[in-house]
Amino acid sequence: MGFSVTYAEREGIARLRLTGELDMTSAPEFNEAVDRLIGTGWYRLLVDLAELDFCDSIGMGALVRGDNLGTAAGGWLRITGATGRVARVLRISGLGDVLGYDGEGDDPIALLRPVHGPGEDRGGDG
Repeated sequence: MGFSVTYAEREGIARLRLTGELDMTSAPEFNEAVDRLIGTGWYRLLVDLAELDFCDSIGMGALVRGDNLGTAAGGWLRITGATGRVARVLRISGLGDVLGYDGEGDDPIALLRPVHGPGEDRGGDG
C-alpha cells in the first residue's frame, strides 16, 4: 500500500492528513512535510490519522520528531482520528498520551490544548 500526506493551513494550524502506511519507506516524506511547514512558520500541527492503515516504530518516531520540532519552535504536534491497528499501537506504546490523543471522544479542538509545559498557552480556545 502507498502513502500520502496532504495538508491545509487554517486558523494558525497546519492540518495534515495521512493515508496508507507510515513506516520506514514513507517516514521521510512525512518528515519533509513537517520540515517544510515548520520552516515556513507553521508550528502547530494537527495530524489526521483516520486514513492511516499502519504505523510502525519508524512512523511513531517520525510523529515524535514532528512534535519535538514543533515544541522547539513554540508549537506542537497533535494527532486525531486513529482507528484499528494504529489506535492500538498508540495506546500500547503510550505515544497517544504524549501527543494528546485519548481515542475516546477524539475532539480535535481539545487536541489543540498544549500537553507540554504546564501553564503555557500555545493555542486553542482558552
